[in-house]
Order: sequence, then structure tokens, then C-alpha cells
Amino acid sequence: MTAWNPAQYLRFGNERLQPAIDLIGRIPLESPGVIYDLGCGTGSGTVLLKERWPLADVTGVDASNTMLERTQTLESPVSWQQADLNTWEPGTPPDLLFSNAALHWLDHHEVLFPKLVSMLAPGGILAVQLPANFSAPSHTSIAETVQSGVWRDRLEPHLRENPVLEGGAYYDLLSPLSAKLDMWETTYYHVLTGPDPVVEWTKGSILTPLLPLLDEAERESFLQGYGSKVARAYPRRDDGKTVLPFRRLFMIASK
Repeated sequence: MTAWNPAQYLRFGNERLQPAIDLIGRIPLESPGVIYDLGCGTGSGTVLLKERWPLADVTGVDASNTMLERTQTLESPVSWQQADLNTWEPGTPPDLLFSNAALHWLDHHEVLFPKLVSMLAPGGILAVQLPANFSAPSHTSIAETVQSGVWRDRLEPHLRENPVLEGGAYYDLLSPLSAKLDMWETTYYHVLTGPDPVVEWTKGSILTPLLPLLDEAERESFLQGYGSKVARAYPRRDDGKTVLPFRRLFMIASK
């Protein structure tokens, strides 16, 4: 299992949370009774769900014990559950299945998304945000660095170059199962500070499964090579900050 680093992930906690805020704001539910947050991570978005619907039974689900340990610092009446999302099933049919930046870690979306809709209570909602930045240099430079190094055989099987389908494919999957389907894309322009901020961003997300497979010297060499690529793609601006455009796909399917 991938060992997630909550501190690294939360270096950009506000930026990572904003899509969850935007998704929650578009969910057309008045008083859901049962809510699950799939891939809840450190639980920040789960707490927002509870704040939006305080009478709901809200459960955050994640496979990472290190991420879930961080949720114990949160003062919120939310339940937490450690489970593999590949095999997870709800104890009670939910009125809302919510997932912010997690389902791209799972394969076979053509099976996964209809399965999630089937779990919903009648009239329930599936609300999902997926990173859609995989064709941008922040992500393509990872594959280039993997494929040009001595570590290629070790790292390449763990690459996730295109884990998210195009929006039209999700429409085709969800529209036959939905009374209403709302989909949109947003590109966030994250203004980052500090040295190598794009490297630090991806170290908390897409690089997480790769770096532990390298020894210390290899890791330094890998990050140096990757860092030089993204530094050219995302140059520091005149004010010393770095702008990272990041595209995200949203969908709200009403059963």
C-alpha cells in the first residue's frame, strides 16, 4: 500500500481543498441522511460536508492509515473508516457519495462509476472531482523522467499517465443512469511560493507511489531531473512566485 505523507499533502492544503468547496456548493441536496466521502485523506473536505449538512451521518473513507491518523485532530462529529476503495461497499445506501481528487487512483472507471451509482439510495447523488491535468508538463515530465533513467523498470509499472477519461466518456457512462447530470471543468491557477514548488506539489500526490521505490541517491537524481523540466515549464514570475495551472473535472449525477 502507498504510504501517504499528510504533512507533504497539506503543504498546499488550501489549494487542494478549494475544488471540494466548489463541488459541495453545487450539490442539490436539502437534507441527505447518509453521506460517504470516498478517499477522504486528511478529512478536511469531510468536515465541510458535515458543516453543510449537520444532521447527516457523515463517514470519511480512506485506505491510508497515516492520512486517517491526521483526522483524529479534527473536532467534528464525523465517522472514519479505513477501507480499500476497490472493494468498499456502504453499510447503508447513501444519499450522497462524494469524492474529491481520489478516484483517479482506481482503475476501470467504466465499471467503477456505474457501480457507485448503483450503491446510491433512490434519488441519491454521486458527486466527484477528478484531476484532469495529466497532459500538462507537471505530469508528462514525470513519465519522461521515469522513462529516461536507470529506474525505468522499477517505476514504469507504477506510472499513472492517463487514469482519467475525457468528460464525454463519463457522460456516456453516467447519463443512462442519471435523472440529471451536471458536468464541468475548471482550471485553477495556483500561485505557489518557495523553491521548486511544482515538485513539492507533486511529491504530495502523483509522485507518492514512485519515490519510495528509489534509494536516496536515485531519489535526489530523479527529483533533480524532473525539477529541471518543470522549472522550464513553470518559470518563476517577476514577483518570485510560480503559477501552476491545474485542470479539474467535476460531475454530479442524480440517480
